[in-house]
Amino acid sequence: MRFDVITLFPEMFAPFLVSGVTRRAYAGGQVDVRLWNPRDHAEGNYRRVDDRPFGGGPGMVMMAEPLERCLNAIRADRALAAPEGASVPVVLFSPIGQALNHAGVAGWSAGPGAILLCGRYEGIDQRFIDAHVDVQLSLGDFVLSGGEIPAMALIDAVARLQPGVLNDEGSHQLDSFNPALDGLLDCPHYTRPEEWAGRAVPAPLLSGHHAQIERWRRDQRLALTARHRPDLIEAARAQGLLSRADEAVVSRLGDLL
Repeated sequence: MRFDVITLFPEMFAPFLVSGVTRRAYAGGQVDVRLWNPRDHAEGNYRRVDDRPFGGGPGMVMMAEPLERCLNAIRADRALAAPEGASVPVVLFSPIGQALNHAGVAGWSAGPGAILLCGRYEGIDQRFIDAHVDVQLSLGDFVLSGGEIPAMALIDAVARLQPGVLNDEGSHQLDSFNPALDGLLDCPHYTRPEEWAGRAVPAPLLSGHHAQIERWRRDQRLALTARHRPDLIEAARAQGLLSRADEAVVSRLGDLL
């Protein structure tokens, strides 16, 4: 898959693409990330990409024309590689966008990629958005200085789902929100030493009894989810994913945490 990122700050992506376990996806070509600076498609000596907003107000607004030229260059480049590649969606990271979640990431991870538009300043000329943006996504109810961090978040989440990227092929199956965990939060994890600062590893994890360990982990997932994300408990219940034992755990939440 290929992600083309429209950004005024392509240098922000340099360490991101060569660090951590997901670098395997980029180095191996499973996730092809290409960076495009709209300044390279702006006119004039100053390569201007922003201007003051009509109607007044603080800040500057990214102009439609340089962005459209940049987008056309991306589509032409993608068409050279594969004719169908030019038709991928344009994604804008925006406060009005749909919240990005595991299901969304899983969908993107199985697709051909996208063109990611990283806004800056007060925003982007609405006419460009109306003409070219297909999807708007948000990381949550807060505002960042630009779309670069959300773009990295999406790419990273997609990259780690690609085959062979993680050390353990099934590792992501035990992530929070994964359908393999019925959409629940993951349980706590422990490692050596068995006792640290007067705190011991929970006994079931040291028992060597597989069924007992799995029951403990399931109970912890249920308890943590019920306390911190009760909406996920309700979603699992609505899908018939909670057993009688699970429901008993939820009702005994006060005794489990």
